[in-house]
Formats: sequence, structure tokens, C-alpha cells
Amino acid sequence: MDDAWTQHGKVRAREAEGVIEVVIEGLTTQAKYYKPLIYEFFRKAWRGSRPAWGEFAVEIRMEYVGDPPWLDLDNLAKAILDAIKGYAFHDDAQVSRLLVERAPGERERITVRVSRIAGGAMIGRPFHP
Repeated sequence: MDDAWTQHGKVRAREAEGVIEVVIEGLTTQAKYYKPLIYEFFRKAWRGSRPAWGEFAVEIRMEYVGDPPWLDLDNLAKAILDAIKGYAFHDDAQVSRLLVERAPGERERITVRVSRIAGGAMIGRPFHP
């Protein structure tokens, strides 16, 4: 990935080698908070690639400090997939691999990586914090 981040509020993103990486700073226990936040970023600030057809892998990593927040990861994944639909891919039915995890980190944030899958293999490197 290069270091060319686009930022709007608490959301920043970059794209390189067929991978879109989105970082949301801060956490809340309300998964519904993330959909309009991310959607607004893509609508107002994103100048990256247009949505594509094909299969995608989406990796979502929620990092927390202290005790883990009381947040259902399935609701978080749905909110994020709904927000990036129409920007990374046309429909979330195109997601054939989904990894959602919660882990302790240095700061509270959510990192999302969207990679195309070609011939059964992900394009770009796998997610590692």
C-alpha cells in the first residue's frame, strides 16, 4: 500500500494493488453509527476506483484498548458492508470471504480491507495489523 490516504472526519482510506483499506478512528457500541459515517466518507471524499463485479474478500478488524466493547461483530460487519456497497463492489452478495475479528490494540479503531478474488486467490496481500 502506498501512503496516499484520503480523509474525511474520523474515516480515512487508501487504495493500492487492488486493495481498498478503510480506517475508522474511535469505537462506539452502536453498530448503526458506522454505516452513515462510512457512507458519507465515500460519498463526499472518495476518489478511488468505481465498484467492480466479481468476488471479494472483506476483512474487518476492531481494535480496542482496555476491556472489549459490548458490540455484536455480525451487526458491525453488516453496517460496514452496507456502507461500502456501491463503492468497492456493487452488491454485498459479491463478498465470498468475510473475516470479522476483535483484538486488543494500541488505539480504538476499525480497519477494513477489501480485496478482489481472482481465480480463487486474493489480489493483494492478506490483512496484518
